[in-house]
Amino acid sequence: MTRKHILIAAAAIALVGSAASLWIRADEFTKKDLARWQNEFMSVVKKGRELWTSPKLGTKGVACAQCHPNAANTHPETYPKFQKQLGRVATLREMFNWCLMNPLEGKPLALDDPRMIAMEAYATYERRGVPLAPGKH
Repeated sequence: MTRKHILIAAAAIALVGSAASLWIRADEFTKKDLARWQNEFMSVVKKGRELWTSPKLGTKGVACAQCHPNAANTHPETYPKFQKQLGRVATLREMFNWCLMNPLEGKPLALDDPRMIAMEAYATYERRGVPLAPGKH
């Protein structure tokens, strides 16, 4: 092994070691960070509940909460799963859109729409503590 190869190997080891130490530090959170992030999450959950109980997402004057109070029977922990309404394996967000377009007679939301994310946050928050069970019916 030449001196050049040794220097390249040493540089690679130093680079990997440096990257690893940065990665480890990236997962260290302060209590202040955790509190801020939890508060932000709960503000999105609150927005989701407001949307869930509002008839404004559709044209029939009906809210999601009328069929699914407190997001009952949405079972977000079971998605993705086969949905007979769509005839395929679907995500929770796709089922939210199915409900928005069909029973509520509204327009679908983009899957990354902040309202969609808020509704998903609310539904999953309501089922907190329930084990994940993708595909379950």
